[in-house]
Amino acid sequence: MREDAPELKKCAANFVPLTPVSFLVRAAKFFGDRTAVIHGGRRFTYRDLLARSRRLAHALTKAGIKRGDTVAILAPNVPAMLEAHYAVPMIGAVLNPINIRLDAATIAFCLEHGEAKLFLADREFHATITPALEKLGAARPIVVDIADVETNDAPSFGGVEYEGFIASGDPEFAVSGPQDEWDSICLLYTSGTTGNPKGAVYSHRGAYLGAVANALTFKLDNESRYLWTLPMFHCSGWTYTWAVTAAGGTHVCLRRVEPARIFDLIAEHAVTHMCGAPIVLNMLVHAAAGAKKPLPVRTKVATGGAAPPAIVIERMEAMGFEVLHLYGTTESYGPSTYCAHNSEWDGMEPATRYAKMARQGIPNVMIEDMMVADAETMAPVVQNGEAMGELMLRGNTLMKGYLKNPKATGEAFAGGYYRSGDLAAWHADAYIDVKDRSKDIIISGGENISSLEVEEVLFRHPQVMEAAVVARADPKWGESPCAFVTLKPDAEPTSAEDIIAFCRANMATFKIPRAVVFGLLPKTSTGKIQKFVLRKRAKDL
Repeated sequence: MREDAPELKKCAANFVPLTPVSFLVRAAKFFGDRTAVIHGGRRFTYRDLLARSRRLAHALTKAGIKRGDTVAILAPNVPAMLEAHYAVPMIGAVLNPINIRLDAATIAFCLEHGEAKLFLADREFHATITPALEKLGAARPIVVDIADVETNDAPSFGGVEYEGFIASGDPEFAVSGPQDEWDSICLLYTSGTTGNPKGAVYSHRGAYLGAVANALTFKLDNESRYLWTLPMFHCSGWTYTWAVTAAGGTHVCLRRVEPARIFDLIAEHAVTHMCGAPIVLNMLVHAAAGAKKPLPVRTKVATGGAAPPAIVIERMEAMGFEVLHLYGTTESYGPSTYCAHNSEWDGMEPATRYAKMARQGIPNVMIEDMMVADAETMAPVVQNGEAMGELMLRGNTLMKGYLKNPKATGEAFAGGYYRSGDLAAWHADAYIDVKDRSKDIIISGGENISSLEVEEVLFRHPQVMEAAVVARADPKWGESPCAFVTLKPDAEPTSAEDIIAFCRANMATFKIPRAVVFGLLPKTSTGKIQKFVLRKRAKDL
């Protein structure tokens, strides 16, 4: 068959550039009167959400924003953040969601490096936003304030407030969307531990496919009620900003991630789905008794960003949640693998079952290929659940690259795969089990020790709420594990010797921590423990 035959050409009927903006247009057409967004006492239907997004898109063009320009936003999980994920790409511009917990210098870097022309900024964060804008001087972008009933009294730093800004826009504004599905849709800065963060750039095509994969993996539909416990600034909410809309579900907004608020909203709105880092799950597990409420439905919780110990999954399920373990990075639009449940696990002993559920699993449907391989030779490791190699991915839901950083982009995609930097074991059933970041593996006497494996044991100690393990220099073994532990608020007196004795009873001798430090653990804004900080502390012990 001749592929160049004139009757086999692309045309308007058989080819439309993929963009997640189309999910909102479809939802407004077929679920127009259904509730799309809940925020406190406010309710927007899908018809409302489309009209408000069009108003914002039009207002942006009137402010001078053109195709390819960057529009930054720093806000919690409020309607404006969701609307920006549609309005900005509607006009072919690029959305840059900024981490709400960054310091002023890093906010200024993101705005300058991303060349933001307009900045949607929530008043709650005036203490860091104001000095960030001052650092930019003449390069300061147009600023629009975001405020609601909880922040109306906070200082203003923009010339116009968000609701007034979008009121100037046309609800019937004709949107153009991308010219090509490879056009950039979002700029997401990684939470780097040293130096300035890198800006991962997403495409319309990748965002569309990532959202479809997540809707399918998490089993979203038009009856789903999704609670925003995951920051929308993080990987664009793992693409659930678009996935929930694709399914026609309801977005339940949440300004602050607090256990009492979470349980209240789950009870009030019969929340069916939510996502969050393991720290959020642990927060719910250890919430005060007065904050906890019975679940009206069996809420599904997807977690990733760090490997949750099996005991956390077990405790969440004991409260009535159904946990799905995911794995991904900013560079992979969030989730790229998931631990697909196997009914055969249900008859296993609890410890075995939860250990299987704590694995990172298999690639989602949009990942073309995954392997665990030697970082130098790229030879796949033996699938025996023991041999470790670097986790590598290839597919349509990997970033376009890092903005203005060709060297880092080349290193990330060396060999035709995305090099995650995570070390994993590959099991006989093809499921992966992430053991550590390559920089976090502990080499003691020539033996590799997974910090996550030691942490798994520590979490099972009856007095331990959180734990992290890093390498510490050892005169005999080269390195040995050093444990940092946060005890439960009501914990009984516990000593380092108690912790070490517990480890001795539950793991191989060479893996036992030689030092135990008690106290709060330093974390990133997305709940990841900052092990680079702990390594410095361990060095000074």
